[in-house]
Amino acid sequence: MNDSTNNLLPRFRYGVIHPRGHEGVQRGPGYQFYRLVPLDVMEISTGLGLENYTPAGVEKALGNYWSCVEMLAQEKAQVIIFGGAPVSAVLGRARVIDLLRETKARTGVPADAPLEALIAAMKHLELERLAIGSRWADAVNEAIIRYLEAAGIKVVGITKRNQWAADAAAMSLEEGLSTALEVGREAAQMAPEADAVAVPGGAAMSLHVIPALEEEFGKPAFTNMSVEVWNDLLRPGIIPPVQGWGCLLANRRRP
Repeated sequence: MNDSTNNLLPRFRYGVIHPRGHEGVQRGPGYQFYRLVPLDVMEISTGLGLENYTPAGVEKALGNYWSCVEMLAQEKAQVIIFGGAPVSAVLGRARVIDLLRETKARTGVPADAPLEALIAAMKHLELERLAIGSRWADAVNEAIIRYLEAAGIKVVGITKRNQWAADAAAMSLEEGLSTALEVGREAAQMAPEADAVAVPGGAAMSLHVIPALEEEFGKPAFTNMSVEVWNDLLRPGIIPPVQGWGCLLANRRRP
């Protein structure tokens, strides 16, 4: 390849399997990602086709998983993120870990998932008690609690807004931004004994909650995006620490 072509080749290819498909409106999938990573890291994504967070809905969507993995492997992805905290929660931790291991065994590409990255972040910072700002219904919340507690993370408070997949997707950009901050603050207030606050869920952009919650409550705050980027890009030394988006990404123990 000539020099001009080489100038545009990515240094790292970050593969993501988003829970839903690519039908309908897509609000800048990389809008948050490129606030954290250098421009020579390329996000390459596909969609699982999830219709709902119910066990039946997750099992149906999971039928598309290996074709998604194959597409990302063909695109030379160097990591594969199995996106969607509710998807992992419904499957359960043992099954997700097996799926991630099999993905690497089949393709040679390491794989991660948001709740696994969150667990890694909590253990790295030596934290045990977590408050969760959730928009989901009780069934999803209960699955998330089971998943995290299987890894020794105690969920001391969790909010709910009774959202299922269609409800989450129906939010406007502004509603999503507002709701993410609202549930994050509510979670921190309902469980002051928590060591950290997490606001999972990709349907609402939530990166903005991290500096707001850390300043207001003086404890680490996480989103799917922040823990995934930390665990799969910053922790292995692919990108340097990122300032302005919380203590985890800045490689500090505390805000």
